[in-house]
Amino acid sequence: MASMLASHTNLSSPSSSSPISLSRSFNFLLKSQTLCFRTRKLRQRVQSLSVSASSASLEALIFDCDGVILESEHLHRQAYNDAFAHFNVRCSSQPLNWAPDFYDQLQNLIGGGKPKMRWYFKEHGWPSSTIFDTPPEDDESRAKLIDTLQDWKTERYKEIIKSGTVQPRPGVLQLMDEARAAGKKLAVCSAATKSSVILCLENLIGLERFHGLDCFLAGDDVKEKKPDPSIYITAAKKLGVSERDCLVVEDSVIGLQAATKAGMSCIITYTPSTADQDFKDAIAIYPDMSKVRLRDLELLLQNVVAAS
Repeated sequence: MASMLASHTNLSSPSSSSPISLSRSFNFLLKSQTLCFRTRKLRQRVQSLSVSASSASLEALIFDCDGVILESEHLHRQAYNDAFAHFNVRCSSQPLNWAPDFYDQLQNLIGGGKPKMRWYFKEHGWPSSTIFDTPPEDDESRAKLIDTLQDWKTERYKEIIKSGTVQPRPGVLQLMDEARAAGKKLAVCSAATKSSVILCLENLIGLERFHGLDCFLAGDDVKEKKPDPSIYITAAKKLGVSERDCLVVEDSVIGLQAATKAGMSCIITYTPSTADQDFKDAIAIYPDMSKVRLRDLELLLQNVVAAS
């Protein structure tokens, strides 16, 4: 400090040697050093915050079931049509049969089996069937019709899954195993009926992986179906993880909307029936998970957090 003062006084005018001038010079230098110190501390704090944001890690990986773990929509459509045929369901006197193109649009518009049928019957008229000879007119009868159809359809779907002809989508099991080995939390959140999802998981990912899940939620566990975010918000609470540290794997825009509304990042692994949807809010899009590794997903989430 003395040398700095000496240097400063040498550059000053002869009058600067007065006590007042020396005092002012000292105060100026002291303030300059204090400002430099505070600037360095602020820079260090900003750098620390930047490192902290960029080093945020993936804590929980959450999978949808239908379309993600297995390509299932054509199986659901078959089960619905089998149920309609079994109960001789007729709309405007015509046997009800959902065509592939129509069902692709329907399943991407409305999540959950019962909401699908309720929407369809409101739009196209309530049907006659062996359950009710004439179209039901009151809410109780309509609810009974839908419940009966859904229960039979679920059992038929189980038979299809149990047939042994259905396999998990490429890369899913490997990604689950990588996440588990790395200590990440794993969850499955599906809008489908709980019993049918359990059957799918037991048969497709195996009992050990299924019972090793940290969280499992189905459509029965929440009041509102996707695209409502309830199922993902509930999952985060059960997992004990912040929404921003979760990564969701979905196949449709309905699931994508549910995840993003819950404050979670989402990747898409599309199917033939969802390939043309608008996935602009996804952080990545894949045809399947065969070439996706856990490290890829960790880096994706880190980049999203750092950019937010």
